[in-house]
Amino acid sequence: MFRGGLEPWHVIVILGLIVLLFGSRKLPDAARSVGQSLRIFKSEMKAAAKDDVPASPAPQAGPVAPPQAVEGSVVNQTAQPANDAVPAQDAVQR
Repeated sequence: MFRGGLEPWHVIVILGLIVLLFGSRKLPDAARSVGQSLRIFKSEMKAAAKDDVPASPAPQAGPVAPPQAVEGSVVNQTAQPANDAVPAQDAVQR
């Protein structure tokens, strides 16, 4: 479908339509704002490239020792009924 891509006369027609739509007064302002945007983008890309370079290598963490086992005995505590516990079945049937 687009074997030849954009040919020169396609570009001329597109530029002519842009001039007709936006008018010759607004085109210099649009070109100026595009230029400023590109300049800002370029300076931000340079700043980002500076930020990516580390100043010094980061310290590496050594191997972490596994947690040590603790010896002890298991203590079973008997559960005492709380005051708000559900009453027994025979108390409910009264």
